[in-house]
Amino acid sequence: MFIDEATIEAKAGDGGNGCHSYEKMKYKPKGRPDGGNGGRGGSIILIGSSTVHTLQDVAYRRHYKASRGAHGKGSNKFGRSGEDILIKVPLGTVVYNKETNEPIADCLEQNQKVVVAKAGRGGRGNATLANFKNPNPERSEEGKPGEEKILRLELKVLADVGLVGRPNAGKSTFITSISHARPKIADYPFTTKEPHLGIVKLPSIHESFVMADIPGLIENCHEGKGLGIKFLRHIERTRVLAILVEATCDDPLEEASILLKELNFYSEALAEKPKCFIMTKIDLLPEEKRGKIPDGWLSISAVTSENIDTVIKKMWEMLTVSRKSES
Repeated sequence: MFIDEATIEAKAGDGGNGCHSYEKMKYKPKGRPDGGNGGRGGSIILIGSSTVHTLQDVAYRRHYKASRGAHGKGSNKFGRSGEDILIKVPLGTVVYNKETNEPIADCLEQNQKVVVAKAGRGGRGNATLANFKNPNPERSEEGKPGEEKILRLELKVLADVGLVGRPNAGKSTFITSISHARPKIADYPFTTKEPHLGIVKLPSIHESFVMADIPGLIENCHEGKGLGIKFLRHIERTRVLAILVEATCDDPLEEASILLKELNFYSEALAEKPKCFIMTKIDLLPEEKRGKIPDGWLSISAVTSENIDTVIKKMWEMLTVSRKSES
């Protein structure tokens, strides 16, 4: 099951209390202060991992509570610190404070650690509080409480190229033909219900890029029709969009316009990304109609592999330009 959203309750551990104690000496009824410090609590830490692909495990647990620090003791014995809780999340996970909706972190790198709930500091014992002006403090400190937060985790997959099209436009067949991605393919709508990633290799230049296949868009899906548009978050990070339109449709330009409108309803920034337009399934067109492809468009047949290399080369060129403009 592909779960790309989760809400968790994170409670970091409280710090242990400092100790109020005095060294026992034979000829002094009250010796030097020797109360140890309390240990810090455990923190709640997210760690980016390329081996995790959904938020399923995180969502099922929901409540995360780290252990508190142990209290300090006499003879300058410090309390043990609480254990941190490490939560593995997929790369591309964005963390929000659910109450304020403010972003806290974006996990993009392997083994990147993000403290989302900070542990409480341990209280100081009277040995630590002693100083020149007050050599025998009659107090110690209580431990500080650990942070407590409700967090919303949202996964946005990491890809270079995003495939956009209507259901059965040939997106899944295309990504299957050029990568090892294996999305479900069938002759009925909405066979793709979750994003699929594929690595496209260019052997001639020893390079590769990541392509994302997402569920199909239909007209007015921003109003909740079909599968809606929430899954468009998974192509927000892409540099290039590939707009796929089936060759057998009545008006390719109108089909592309509908898709662009739905992208714009989700995000103007997404709709403004560099795009290439691709007519799919040209093997189904009679020869006399193949010359009617709109100007500037590419055409492919994933079944016969016609023009596949040309399209991959075009995508790589667009990616190269995009990367240079960002640097």
